[in-house]
Amino acid sequence: MEDETFERIPPQDTPAEQCVLGGMLLSKKAIAEVVEVLDAEDFYRPAHETVFRAVLDLYSKNEPADPITVSNYLREIGLLTKIGGSAYINELVRAVPTAANAEYYAEIVHDCAVRRRIVEAGIRITEIGYAGEGEASEATDAAQAELNAVMKARDEADSALLGDDLDDVVAELEKLQSEGRSAGLPTGFMDLDSLTHGLHGGQMIIIAGRPGLGKSTLGVDMLRACSIRYHFPSVIFSLEMARREVQHRIISAEAQIGLHKIRGGNMTDFDWAAFANQAQKLAAAPLTIDATPNRTVTQIKGRCRQIKQTTGLSLVVIDYLQLLGSAGRRAENRQQEVSEMSRQIKLMAKELDVPVIVLCQLNRGPEQRTDKRPMLADLRESGSLEQDADLVILVHREDAYDKESARSGEADLIVAKHRAGPTAEITVAAQLHYSRFADMANT
Repeated sequence: MEDETFERIPPQDTPAEQCVLGGMLLSKKAIAEVVEVLDAEDFYRPAHETVFRAVLDLYSKNEPADPITVSNYLREIGLLTKIGGSAYINELVRAVPTAANAEYYAEIVHDCAVRRRIVEAGIRITEIGYAGEGEASEATDAAQAELNAVMKARDEADSALLGDDLDDVVAELEKLQSEGRSAGLPTGFMDLDSLTHGLHGGQMIIIAGRPGLGKSTLGVDMLRACSIRYHFPSVIFSLEMARREVQHRIISAEAQIGLHKIRGGNMTDFDWAAFANQAQKLAAAPLTIDATPNRTVTQIKGRCRQIKQTTGLSLVVIDYLQLLGSAGRRAENRQQEVSEMSRQIKLMAKELDVPVIVLCQLNRGPEQRTDKRPMLADLRESGSLEQDADLVILVHREDAYDKESARSGEADLIVAKHRAGPTAEITVAAQLHYSRFADMANT
């Protein structure tokens, strides 16, 4: 049987495009409504795109945009004949039943434009598949990026005169002052939030420490604050701990049940009651735990895209950097490999517009010094980590090295790098039997 070929017509709605333009030519209000929905590139017919741009040019100059002024404007710039002359402008006006429905017609045009972009993305994805270049994981990421670009919501304009929304600015400042909350995503630690003003989209935050000093605990603390206390969706990629172990730590911290009791099956009636009091809150938390082993940055980014499109996403935690899998292409050395991972994570944070917390091991530098306090230079395997990070927090506990220390039960969060502000050392309570850190004021 011979193959049959079909002429595929791209998704389009010429009558809707005509009604949109006709409505804009009849009503200034319609112009304001349509520009919130459509871009010039959303029109299928080039002539319609040209008319749309002409209307916006006149509108932006606060000049009338009616059939006569638009025809004259197009004549002056030499495009009137190309769109069909003044007769076609008048035809657009006659095509629209009522200017009041211009926004509805615009939604139809936008829907067709999105569908065309899906078709175009499908063609590019097919080409990526047939090309056979690079690793399969890289091709998958490129394909996901193409589709994500189609699904991405239209960016809202963020442009105004300084004084246009000054009243709103004052209201926000008053709210911040009265509530005592940070402008960004809260970490759960008051002094840290006061220093950093919370975590912000696009930031790469490194939490680093020697094994056993609590970097994973601190990362989970920030997750708990994000999703359990403030109900923002988050995800942790746990490359070291099993999913159940992460759940145990969260239950221990929230219900204040000794982690050893949970793991050992020795919970008392009081512990069970404490757990029951927190169960509903834990069940409602928008917190995803992904403990799939040997994840690559590419795989993590793809999973984050899925979560963001399904439930939204406000925070990502990766535990921890040195356990990330390789994308397949063998680097010349481990330092180069970590540098590439660091760069990919920073780009992921910017692309997803969420803060990404990366837990990282320090080298043995602190243990080899008389003063055991960690420094930026102790970040293992790559100076790129320090360069790419917006915020670096080093976890230090004096009692981990000196059992007789007068500071037993305390931990220092050393903010060793802060791209947007000052550095500092913040002391918190180390309640590691509950698998958590806490503000000193709350102990």
